[in-house]
Amino acid sequence: MKCPFCGTDDTQVIDSRVNDEGDSIRRRRRCAACDKRFTTYETAELHLPQVVKQNGSREEFNRDKLRLSFTRALHKRPVPTEYVDRAIDHIVQKILGKGEREIAARDLGEIVMQELKLMDKVAYIRFASIYRSFQDVDDFHDVIRDLDKPHRRLSDKSDS
Repeated sequence: MKCPFCGTDDTQVIDSRVNDEGDSIRRRRRCAACDKRFTTYETAELHLPQVVKQNGSREEFNRDKLRLSFTRALHKRPVPTEYVDRAIDHIVQKILGKGEREIAARDLGEIVMQELKLMDKVAYIRFASIYRSFQDVDDFHDVIRDLDKPHRRLSDKSDS
């Protein structure tokens, strides 16, 4: 690791600590040349798959875009931000768990709908109406009938 002060490559780790979540390591280092100390952080580099859109184009998975989808669907709904954060983390873990290099936008949309269904029925219907391009009121009836099926509440989910 290069010293940020003098640029020398000769630095030593003098202390290492794992953070509370266990997903990164904080290292205190000392430069052998200028004797100054600095801190570095080490985290796992995870590569999320590319999203393949319906027209065949590809784009990088964008967590902010996912959050925007939730924000729009949940506009003026009484859902805590922590539920949205948990849902986004759950989606990312699900995608990473598949181990694929690509995911179809349609599949990603279905996963978002599953999370919204657990979170808020109105938001679920809002998202579904746009995502599935509802044409008439019968499309709404179908989705509402689907909501009558039993499901887990987000507050009942574990943090896994």
